[in-house]
Amino acid sequence: MKRKIRMGMVGGGRGAFIGGVHRIAAAIDQQIELVCGAFSSNPEKSRLSGEDFYLPTDRVYGSYEEMILKEKELPLGERMDFISIVTPNHVHFGPAKMALENGFHVVCDKPVTFNVDEAEILVKLVEETGLIFALTHNYTGYPMVKQARNMVKNGRIGKVRKIVVEYPQGWLATKVEDTDQKQASWRTDPAKSGMGGAMGDIGTHAENLAEYITDLKITEVCAELTSFVEGRRLDDDANILLRFEEGARGVLHCSQIAVGEENGLNIRVWGETGGLEWHQMRPNTLIVKQLEGPNVHYRTGVGNLSDAANHAQRIPAGHPEGYLEAFANIYKNVAACIQHRLAGTQPTKLERDFPNVKDGLRGMRFVEKVVENSRGTEKWTKL
Repeated sequence: MKRKIRMGMVGGGRGAFIGGVHRIAAAIDQQIELVCGAFSSNPEKSRLSGEDFYLPTDRVYGSYEEMILKEKELPLGERMDFISIVTPNHVHFGPAKMALENGFHVVCDKPVTFNVDEAEILVKLVEETGLIFALTHNYTGYPMVKQARNMVKNGRIGKVRKIVVEYPQGWLATKVEDTDQKQASWRTDPAKSGMGGAMGDIGTHAENLAEYITDLKITEVCAELTSFVEGRRLDDDANILLRFEEGARGVLHCSQIAVGEENGLNIRVWGETGGLEWHQMRPNTLIVKQLEGPNVHYRTGVGNLSDAANHAQRIPAGHPEGYLEAFANIYKNVAACIQHRLAGTQPTKLERDFPNVKDGLRGMRFVEKVVENSRGTEKWTKL
């Protein structure tokens, strides 16, 4: 008998932003239920957070180690099926590694780990265990992003020549980390965020989106990282030239000091016979450009869209679907894949469409090489 998939959460307690996003996204399709959690490194805060979510006290844990070991002791019909890791970057690797070693699937917020070495260990563990590992590069979940990927794959714009992707924000235009702003505090701390600031936080989203839509890997980078705010220890702005497979060229710009910008992730792709343009803040529209004739605006739920785009849509055309629904598409597919594991069946290609641990490793290598190139004297650094 099919049942809801059971989720345990690491992090995401009181005062956390992204934990709430994950919980909402996981619940949208009613395929997943939160059954336990270690919601904070502070056991009392974890307990209080568990009360907020109406969990039984014996399923609220003081650490992720306790959660994984005690959940493993429960019968198969009661224990969690997977963990969702929604902690700062430096607390991704430990729970992910331990979960995999103890037979639990993993959904992890990006970037996958603190550094490349940790990411390589997780890739090896996933290969050895065969467990599911999903990375929440949630922007890949938008229907029109999937439509764009399908069009590129089917030759709608011809061979790809140029990719321009950018992610401007303005929320770190001042030294917010010196206030009580929790998000700014850890994201600008190299001990918690890793070697990349804006680059690791939002630059990896731009990198992943460019590779996902075009199915071309970045091969070389020429980068300049800047910390504009005095005293900030990590970059808050990045400008990068990119070389892709098959001769394509690109530009990636991300910034968290672009005053007035919100979450302006957007991408433009030009091929030999056409182009594509998509904006995260207008997610239901994909603009398709042609050598001859007008630009065509594709809309979510309208016309003859790809199976992938339709699979990612929930409501009729004209009703906006956005950030939470895109996030939910990752959880929906993960739940379907776990259901197939329980039933001994195989998931469809559409159900397997979510970022995985190898995408996470690519993201970490990308950040590493961008930082290396920016600090060095070589014009180009191979990825």
